Amino acid sequence: MAGTEWSAPLPLAARPRLWPWMRARLLAFRGLPQLLSLLLLVALLVASLAPGLFTAEDPYGIQPLQRLRPPGAAHPLGTDEMGRDLWARIVYGARITLASSVSLIVLAVVVGGIVGLVAGSASRRVDEIIMRTTDLFLAFPRLILALAVASALGRGMVNAVLAFALVWWAQYARIMRSQVLVVREREFVVAARALGCRRLSLIFRHLLPNCVTPVLVRATLDLGLAILLLSSLSFLGLGVQPPTPDWGAMIATGRKYLLGYWWYPTFPGVAIFATVLAFNLVGERVKDVLDPRQGPAS
Repeated sequence: MAGTEWSAPLPLAARPRLWPWMRARLLAFRGLPQLLSLLLLVALLVASLAPGLFTAEDPYGIQPLQRLRPPGAAHPLGTDEMGRDLWARIVYGARITLASSVSLIVLAVVVGGIVGLVAGSASRRVDEIIMRTTDLFLAFPRLILALAVASALGRGMVNAVLAFALVWWAQYARIMRSQVLVVREREFVVAARALGCRRLSLIFRHLLPNCVTPVLVRATLDLGLAILLLSSLSFLGLGVQPPTPDWGAMIATGRKYLLGYWWYPTFPGVAIFATVLAFNLVGERVKDVLDPRQGPAS
């Protein structure tokens, strides 16, 4: 009889909230800056999937007679030291920039989320061991530790993503753990535990759906930072290697020509600035929608 009393209200209480990204309010971007940011990100996504829609130039095509040409009709953003079209290289570089940053955040969220779930639902001793390890990763400056890891792994964007993921997961683990500690004391979780719900079922059916929102909010805001940090590694020579088009690597090469050929490092820098700003503005809107308790973004 006791099982009957508990089993009736459990599906309603334990039912996870509607997945935040399904809410129609997410599409209600208010204000011109946020709308333009959303359009820019959509354009970047399309450019990364089908760059041929935006340019017919070959980003690898070397034209010695066209080297370091200023912006004009033939080359809207000018050319580099090998005569390659800068607009084409920026368009094709969007694919690498978006793919690497999204891969970094997804990898960090998955690893950190799993670690946080385990820490929040495990015994006190296991929780203490996991969180002291997490604090160890959080104690070091993110960029410096990533530089050390990337130097050990070797050059390349894959190694750069792995290097940052190794130092980025800790913040998501702390966020997930703090949510689990709160949700596991709520009535529907206590009821599920009393009914003999298995640990894995309790974690993935009751805890995870009700703890994931703050992690998604933080991940959305971190996308712009991921682009900035991965571009920094490329700028330092530890990310994408020539001749692959990458915005950070283009700035690193173009800085030598800044005084006489300003367009070379300037336009890749503008691309990074605009993309990071767009992600930040869209991320602020996502935060307002998914976590309204924090109030509107300032």
